[in-house]
Amino acid sequence: MDEVQRRLMFDDECILVDEQDNVVGHESKYTCHLMEKIESENLLHRAFSVFLFNSKHELLLQQRSATKVTFPLVWTNTCCSHPLYRESELIQENFLGVRNAAQRKLLDELGIPAEDVPVDQFTPLGRMLYKAPSDGKWGEHELDYLLFIVREVKLVPNPDEVADVKYVSREQLRELIQQADAGEGGVKLSPWFRLVVDNFLMGWWEHLEKGTLAEAVDMETIHKLK
Repeated sequence: MDEVQRRLMFDDECILVDEQDNVVGHESKYTCHLMEKIESENLLHRAFSVFLFNSKHELLLQQRSATKVTFPLVWTNTCCSHPLYRESELIQENFLGVRNAAQRKLLDELGIPAEDVPVDQFTPLGRMLYKAPSDGKWGEHELDYLLFIVREVKLVPNPDEVADVKYVSREQLRELIQQADAGEGGVKLSPWFRLVVDNFLMGWWEHLEKGTLAEAVDMETIHKLK
């Protein structure tokens, strides 16, 4: 792991939760992503996945950088990360802690200023719980908040985090999925993104285009997916 990833792994403290999303402690990002710890201690941490759309309702995707410890060079949704164990990102009311974390990471990863993605513009749509090994050592076990936002933004991707970006329509995303399924061109999708695509995304996207996104919101259920 390079110096940037090493710093993030050891300096960042993730929020440990139980399967009902109650906070039970905190642990380093490094420990939270060790499959040995995930399996032996059932470590589960809170996460978020942002789906940012432009005014044409095209979805912004990113390809994770080659230096990422988990799932390098896979294509995924706009931004995926973790709220940290700090006061501003532990706020439960209106899911403000997760919104604050999403705003922070959109700047860190994609260079999007906070004023371009106001926290009140994020729509939390649902939560899912999943586990996914990356390789023999690393993996994910997350309770993931799924957030939509529609904004026109200027992108300045951080090469330590992001290898590439692109906007896609629903049809273009279907083509990308077909490529990944066929193993064409080395295209791979992150496991959490694929779970969202297979279970929620297309229906939510349709609601977005119709202006009925509020009808899709379900923050009561925690979907346990494999």
